[in-house]
Amino acid sequence: MSQAAWSVNTLVRFCARRDVAELTPAALGGVVDVAILFGGSILAGADVFAAAMRAGAARRYLIVGGQGHTTDALRRAMGSDDSALTEAALFDRYLRRRYGLAVDLLEQESTNCGNNVTNALAVLRAEGVRHEWLVLVQDATMQQRMDAGFRRQTAPSTRIVNYAAHRTLVDDALAYVDPPAGMWPLDRYVSLLLGEVRRLTDDANGYGPAGRGFIAHVDVPAEVRLAAEHLSAGFTARVADARWAG
Repeated sequence: MSQAAWSVNTLVRFCARRDVAELTPAALGGVVDVAILFGGSILAGADVFAAAMRAGAARRYLIVGGQGHTTDALRRAMGSDDSALTEAALFDRYLRRRYGLAVDLLEQESTNCGNNVTNALAVLRAEGVRHEWLVLVQDATMQQRMDAGFRRQTAPSTRIVNYAAHRTLVDDALAYVDPPAGMWPLDRYVSLLLGEVRRLTDDANGYGPAGRGFIAHVDVPAEVRLAAEHLSAGFTARVADARWAG
């Protein structure tokens, strides 16, 4: 495998965390309290969530997402030109129209990963929903950080199950292997992955000062840092958009 392909796939395997093989009660070891889909995911995340709902993976279902750096891409993937619809509303409409499924709760104010977490928990508390066992479904690029956010904001006893919406890998030519619905263009995908490695690294340039209070510590393996360094020669890491920093 080429160095570039190895590097991309190394970042994907690190960021696109999946703790179980599938979102079914059998694979999870029971029915979880709440399954949460986050608006940062590509369109395929809704298909994953629909499968979990049909399998009865959770007692309650929540979609989280206002507007942010991924909203326009999601609107394009869904063929929507309605700028008033939030990410949560877009996914909710998609699930209703394609699968005839309705979730229990929507959160439509969050604009970034940090308040995705805090707002989701606020909704669950306000509704009196038990949330000691959670499934998190987020885009491949952001799943590891979502886990770190929930570990920071919930009690140590909370059981968190990660299931990235996709784990899209590349071949030697940097072409996607079986790309899912709504997949990012390659440059955007790598940019997002590089941005995540930077945000997850516990130093002055990562989440050290900037992310304190938002996410728990994450160990970034040496091979992931090496892969990011290699890709940085040809790709640019995503920079936070001040409009959604909140």
